[in-house]
Amino acid sequence: MPHPSGHTKVETSDAAAPYLLGVEIGGTKLQIAAGNANGQILDRRRFHIDRSAGAEGIKERLAEALPELVLEWHPAAIGVGYGGPVDWRTGRIARSYHIEGWSGFPLGEWIQERTGVPAFIENDANTAALGEALFGAGRGAEPVLWMNAGSGVGGGLVVNGRIYHGAPPGEVELGHLRLTREGAITEDFCSGWSVDRMVLEAVAREPDGFLAKTLSGAATSGGEARALAPAIAAGDATALSILQSVAEALAYALSHAVHLLHPEVVVFGGGLALIGEPLRSRIAAALPRWLMDTFHPGPEIRLALLMEDAVLAGSLAVAAGRLAERP
Repeated sequence: MPHPSGHTKVETSDAAAPYLLGVEIGGTKLQIAAGNANGQILDRRRFHIDRSAGAEGIKERLAEALPELVLEWHPAAIGVGYGGPVDWRTGRIARSYHIEGWSGFPLGEWIQERTGVPAFIENDANTAALGEALFGAGRGAEPVLWMNAGSGVGGGLVVNGRIYHGAPPGEVELGHLRLTREGAITEDFCSGWSVDRMVLEAVAREPDGFLAKTLSGAATSGGEARALAPAIAAGDATALSILQSVAEALAYALSHAVHLLHPEVVVFGGGLALIGEPLRSRIAAALPRWLMDTFHPGPEIRLALLMEDAVLAGSLAVAAGRLAERP
């Protein structure tokens, strides 16, 4: 059951399986979980990220929580899904886009030094892709493309049950596709932060509108996109217009990936996926417009099943797989 500190624990159903730790380092949250190679989460710690504290603030949380979980669960390995491009072979962060202070940091080495446990670092979208392909909405499909729209936009590809890796650092960076010749990228149109901006602009234009009333009295320091779902459910025209704009931008970005990778299924997750079917159906309807005729109707678009557990489940699978590959 939940603990006030963000600690959640359940009883294990397979005590014989080796335990693992999975870590998610995102733009707005940090999650650490104990579990197993089947993606089962047995114990979880969740923390809100203070962006102003930068990487040092996150490292402080990790330095406190990881040793405690290691002592309790004695994991064989630690898998990490980091929100940005990484060199998965060395465990070094390539670039920090959302939180300052990570660029060039040897995260795998740093974790192993503090825990005595081998640590394997992956991009968070790659781990989410693996989690959904093995345990979630992508099960049975081949290949599986993951696309998430949260604080940023990410992508990952799973082929034959394994993460596709190009030359490091990074691959399937859907959020950084250039959608205009002027250099605007996917995240400029449909990340959580860009949707926050659209909502705030709509509120400024329509101070008596549904979105303004939904946000009335709430702090406006981020997360304004949360007002979309109730406004969409109420049939608010402004919210529906924003929804359509976001769906078309996501579909246009996906069309490039479909032409190059031709996945059987696209799994859509992240915070904006919580809008659910209204967003999924519009992405699916818009996508064929930008696909060559031979690819029509395009891959099936499915909402993530694991949702906020996708990165953690995939991180556990990464830990198990990379550990097994060691000589």
